[in-house]
Amino acid sequence: MRKIAVSLTKGGVGKTTTAVNLAAGLALAGFRVLLIDTDTQGQAGFMLGLQPEGGLAELVTGALEPEEAIVEARQGLWLLAGGVGLAGVKKMIASNELEGEQTLTKALATLDEKYDYVILDTSPGWDTMTINVLFYADEVLVPVSLEILTIKGLAEFNKRLDAIKRHKAISLTYVLPTFMDRRVRKSAEILEQLQSYYPGRLCPPIRYNVRLSEAAGYGEPIFEFAPNSPGAEDYKILTERIMNEE
Repeated sequence: MRKIAVSLTKGGVGKTTTAVNLAAGLALAGFRVLLIDTDTQGQAGFMLGLQPEGGLAELVTGALEPEEAIVEARQGLWLLAGGVGLAGVKKMIASNELEGEQTLTKALATLDEKYDYVILDTSPGWDTMTINVLFYADEVLVPVSLEILTIKGLAEFNKRLDAIKRHKAISLTYVLPTFMDRRVRKSAEILEQLQSYYPGRLCPPIRYNVRLSEAAGYGEPIFEFAPNSPGAEDYKILTERIMNEE
């Protein structure tokens, strides 16, 4: 089972869009996929047209069993939803001084080997839940909007990830450029920088495509909403790359 965190401390880079569409793409390819939303906003469920009554918060606190907290979103795709209840979970983790960073790992232990992939969507910022996600995951996929501030955010995230690496094995496996607009010279320049900084880890970019934001509003992955769009094509390429690196 591969556990991939979609993470970056900066917001607005396409983390949830990437997590949802990657998970949907892997499910369409025939894999069993669990999408975990670790954000208090709970946007992953919204993007799949779902409003589960419970989710990750209830699983961690023991209010629900896994089979009650996890909902089937599509064939081959299951969702463990986020939501406001995670604010209380973060406080609980913070108060647990002994191995608090392992809270999520312990809560999800019974799910090991039930899925081929676990994709984790994370919130912006660096908090106790993000740390827990990185202690649980084995790989990190970082969506990077082609902006100077995001590049700085990636450098800072790398430093913090190095601190996690001192305690467990985890790798920054994929760097995914997002909101690529070839009409903007700065986007091409930043893409060139990323190619020099992260050879072998840089994925083909996700082009700016209004269909991606429209799909979210309709509660559908891009493969359902606009299967012939550039957004669907780009996320299919990303999905195939990850599948081929088993």
